[in-house]
Amino acid sequence: MFSPIEIAAVVGVAILIFGADKLPKLARSAGQAKKEFMVGQADADVAAERAREEARKRAEAESAAASTSTAVNGVGQPTIVPDPQTGTPGPTTVARPLDH
Repeated sequence: MFSPIEIAAVVGVAILIFGADKLPKLARSAGQAKKEFMVGQADADVAAERAREEARKRAEAESAAASTSTAVNGVGQPTIVPDPQTGTPGPTTVARPLDH
């Protein structure tokens, strides 16, 4: 990947820019930042899994509630809701034929 000469050049430039006494501090802080990032990522993964589980349970509950509310006497037929204006059961909208 990188040759030893390239790595040595990068380390040499880093020593010139930051100084030999600050490089260990920079490496330590970079390691701590990576550790904090990984912990935060793990926490986010746990929270996302928890949210997915809650959403799945909520969807199952809604599905079960919807299947029981649309059944008439448990037969599985949709409930017939009367029209609010006329009081007649079932849909009252009739589609008009298309004019060709």
